[in-house]
Amino acid sequence: MNMIQSAKDQIAALTQGAYRAAVQEGLLPDGVETVPAVEIPKDSANGDYTTTFCLAASKAMRKNPREVAAILTQHMSFDGTYFTSVEIAGPGFLNFRLGEKWYADVIAEVERAADDYGRGEGLKGKRIMVEFVSANPTGPMHMGNARGGVLGDTLASVLDWSGADVWREFYVNDAGNQIEKFAKSLEARYFQIIKGEDAVEFPEDGYHGDDIKELARAFYEEHGESYVDKTEEERHAALARFGLDRNIPKMQSDLKRYGIEFNKWFFESELHESGFVADTAERLKELGYTYEKDGALWLKTAEITRAQLRKTGKKDEDIDKLDLKDDVLRRSNGFYTYFTADIAYHRNKFEVRHFDKVIDVFGADHHGHVARLKGAMDALGLDGTNRLDVVLMQLVRLVRDGEVVRMSKRTGKTISLSDLLDEIPVDACRYFFNAKPDTQMDFDLGLAVREDSENPVYYIQYAYARICSLLKTMADEGRAVPAADKADLTLLSGEQERALIKELAGFGEEIRMAARDYDPSYINRYLMRLAGAFHRFYNACRIKGEADEVANARLLLAAATRQVLANGLTILGLSKPEKM
Repeated sequence: MNMIQSAKDQIAALTQGAYRAAVQEGLLPDGVETVPAVEIPKDSANGDYTTTFCLAASKAMRKNPREVAAILTQHMSFDGTYFTSVEIAGPGFLNFRLGEKWYADVIAEVERAADDYGRGEGLKGKRIMVEFVSANPTGPMHMGNARGGVLGDTLASVLDWSGADVWREFYVNDAGNQIEKFAKSLEARYFQIIKGEDAVEFPEDGYHGDDIKELARAFYEEHGESYVDKTEEERHAALARFGLDRNIPKMQSDLKRYGIEFNKWFFESELHESGFVADTAERLKELGYTYEKDGALWLKTAEITRAQLRKTGKKDEDIDKLDLKDDVLRRSNGFYTYFTADIAYHRNKFEVRHFDKVIDVFGADHHGHVARLKGAMDALGLDGTNRLDVVLMQLVRLVRDGEVVRMSKRTGKTISLSDLLDEIPVDACRYFFNAKPDTQMDFDLGLAVREDSENPVYYIQYAYARICSLLKTMADEGRAVPAADKADLTLLSGEQERALIKELAGFGEEIRMAARDYDPSYINRYLMRLAGAFHRFYNACRIKGEADEVANARLLLAAATRQVLANGLTILGLSKPEKM
């Protein structure tokens, strides 16, 4: 149960009930359809909840908003509700005050739902795929992949907690130009081992990393010079397969170490081998969205994208500034482009596997790809405008002592995900990379390993460990956590106690908003607020040495906080240390 939403629903019902009662007495006109909008004021001095119904409905009623408010307040009864009073403020706001029942019910609900507290059903019945990381398998994963991995994984978690049937997928680009470039790069290093570096020119556009040298050396140690006399096609196929068979398991193990596992690793090569890429191009041709020029098959991308952008409300003059161009689907040599394979892959998601919604987590450099891909789905009749969403994440900068870090101290090379996890705890990596997707972030390597309250990961986990220690100490002294129906929760009436309970109540709403906005960093910020509220409660409200009734109520509140902290840490994929 979302306790925030329950309170809002009650206010809407109270307001509408009072309006209907006033209509029956002839005090207000009938027929006003305005639905009460309910919010939480920033300043609790203005009440716990407020509605602007009187301001919104007054024009239709042809009355002053405060007059409407006065009539409504005279027709409200709070018996059996979460509220004790209502006040008129400003031009006609109705401000409601929460009573003891709501605070007690929050704690009872945490106890009842336990590990499921915070779960909702807003997305129940929806099959949603989240595709993320999808790193090029020709080299090590980098910082963008590190950030995309956490954002995708935690986004999938908040969608799951919101009731959706969620599927995590990694798309492996094991076909196309980048694999041919991979093979050529390995071939050059292989020949350099045999003939000497100066004797073999390395491709200017090849992959220059040390990992290519290491793979070529491993290939040579296994096969010797046996591939020198093979055909180029045989050699390239063997080298690419050798490299992929080592790179992909390494990617899988690095991601598992990072706390990320996928439902499926989907290989691009399967789309080509099954004929699905060719069939997709043919389907677009049959629908009239292609033409041939210079021996190649082209997609009418500009026309399709323009139509897609119009659906989103974009004006023609703004679309004209985008300089839209058509794309090649099949080159004159008969090979299909990466974009064709991507269209086929997304067609597979919708048409073959029947996902209701597909969410891709891309780097910001893919911005121009979004409308084109959505438009292609529209052209295929798959409603990409509404069913395909893309989360664009901004760049990451690693910082130490205020200076940007680009190279690993250990290897002297560009920092990979594996390098980072050797230096920074996984919990810190997952928390920091789960920042708001649309903002560039600085990852402070020094802050990530600090063990003090400046490090948000430490601050949150310390709150959890502090409660674990408290409960163990009290249990050792013979005081167990009471059941909610056995404790006098009306005693939790202090400022810090009620502030903490309000934070507990907000967990489900934070999850809902994180899923709504595709922004799992809501949970980061929530856990910081919850930990802060607990630390303030703990410092202000004694448990040990208090009267039994007070100690029991506060102990129950502490246990409820531990439960919600645990659930939040679970969503983020962070550990729950019981000692620190």
